[in-house]
Amino acid sequence: MLVAVVLPTYNESENIAGLLTQLRTVLPDGRLYVVDDNSPDGTGEIAERCAVELGGIEVLHRPGKQGLGSAYRQGFAHVISQGVDVVVSMDVDFSHDPLVIPAMLAVIEAGSDAVIGSRYVNGGGTKNWPIHRRLLSRWGNLYTASVLGVKVRDCTSGFRAYRATALASIAPETTKAEGYAFLSELVVRLSRRGLKISEVPILFVDRENGTSKMSGRIIAESMLLVTRWGVAHRWNQAKSFVQVKTRERKS
Repeated sequence: MLVAVVLPTYNESENIAGLLTQLRTVLPDGRLYVVDDNSPDGTGEIAERCAVELGGIEVLHRPGKQGLGSAYRQGFAHVISQGVDVVVSMDVDFSHDPLVIPAMLAVIEAGSDAVIGSRYVNGGGTKNWPIHRRLLSRWGNLYTASVLGVKVRDCTSGFRAYRATALASIAPETTKAEGYAFLSELVVRLSRRGLKISEVPILFVDRENGTSKMSGRIIAESMLLVTRWGVAHRWNQAKSFVQVKTRERKS
């Protein structure tokens, strides 16, 4: 099974070399793809040096900071074209433990189309988060799942493994969201297509090095888009119900 890991980066010079080294240990034959948004701190250059030292690494250099969704769209399109079997996505700041990847791959091999590293299933959790962040994240995920009608407990986790054919079938290159709303948009598309989504527990550890990219604007964008998608979904359901009842009365 050929595995590709897509790693969006912006100013992750303190983390990228260590993560790539650990990933090479966990996935000796895996392909690692760094999608760097022209990081001013030299993240892209460090990744290039790691590519020489470790092998099996490709760095996609982008002209500037274009957002998480854009980075994943480009990275996913690139790796799918390479003929890989599984695509893994994860953060670069060690909040996602690479040692969990083999368990995620085992779930894919058992028949799932996508596996989410979840903070909100039994055995999952967070570490070093203040109470307000835990409450906001928990509420946001409950709201997202409820509004969108998906049976996923952690819709915003970026630690995932996708069967490449399943990922290609939802056309991620046509998504619109940026920031973390992109992750919810993929869950919606997977669910609407009837693909099997599983969750495995992870412990999300807050970063020790570098600066978080999360902001109030990103959170607001995510909630606005989720609400818009939810309203559209409920409206379509209502229209379908009315159409069915109308046909029943005519028959």
